[in-house]
Amino acid sequence: MAVTVFVSGATGFIAQHIVQQLIERGYNVIGSVRSASKGDQLKESLKSDKFSYEIVADIQKEGAFDEALKKHPEVTVFLHTASPFHFNTTDIEKDLLLPAIEGTKNALSAIKAHAPQVKRVVVTSSYAAMFEDDNNPNYTANEASWTKLTWEQAKENPLNGYIASKTFAEQAAWDFVKEQKPHFQLSIVNPVYVFGPQAFDSDAVGTLNTSSEIINSLLKLGPKDEIPEMQGGYIDVRDVARAHLVAFESDAAIGQRILTTNKERFSTYAIVEIIRENFAQYKDQLPAVNTHSHEEAIGKGCKLDPSKSWKILGFEPIDLKKSVIDSVAQILKNKQ
Repeated sequence: MAVTVFVSGATGFIAQHIVQQLIERGYNVIGSVRSASKGDQLKESLKSDKFSYEIVADIQKEGAFDEALKKHPEVTVFLHTASPFHFNTTDIEKDLLLPAIEGTKNALSAIKAHAPQVKRVVVTSSYAAMFEDDNNPNYTANEASWTKLTWEQAKENPLNGYIASKTFAEQAAWDFVKEQKPHFQLSIVNPVYVFGPQAFDSDAVGTLNTSSEIINSLLKLGPKDEIPEMQGGYIDVRDVARAHLVAFESDAAIGQRILTTNKERFSTYAIVEIIRENFAQYKDQLPAVNTHSHEEAIGKGCKLDPSKSWKILGFEPIDLKKSVIDSVAQILKNKQ
């Protein structure tokens, strides 16, 4: 009998890839969505009878996941991916901090109270929760790094709010396990900037999710425009999804933070160069890249050491070139 996996926030960028990969691997999937229209749309895109959905309109509401889990005693794995990722807010506490923290607590509380058969839980956190000294080239970030923002600092601006929301939500998950001693084992996945194609071609239109929009926005530059400088760790969305599967399938992942990143960083200069070299229509449209710009940009960030995580994951990550090419090809397909 196929194992049934519950995926919260099933319509998210990463979550859709997780759902796809689970179905390909023969799992049954129950996804939580905010509305029937979103659930129906995902079901239509997946075209699989292995997927069904439950409506959880507000993950922040106490008992949000109780009914969904009561209805599905067949669920033995819970992947909690639902959490806000945007910077469009004037009330950081209400829009970012509380939904992330309370959503995580509600998911874990529901599993403890109503799903004694669930043995493995994976929470999607972020490298944001490991943002200890990201702008220090002499520092090396790894699975033991923790962001040290206070609640007051979190409310200063939306970027701080997002970083803190991931940090506090992840800390709440570890605290829950430590204090409540539930019947399930916890693993956390911490991705950096997530690139790569949308799970469905039809979604690659308009303004994309926060990470994908970096590539999408660079396509709109003119030949005389300056390339906006940005750099950071990167990972392909297909690898993040795969990491979630390993996180509950492998005993080596129990109690671990899994830092999903390539060892080297990306820069917007490197992305523009990849696009110019691989898409003829952009060769003259996008600005030329200064040879040293990429090295200078990535030299401003700390080093990344995800070696412990890749030992657990046991597969090679997709490189920046493939991630960018697949993303741009999908965007262009929708423009035809």
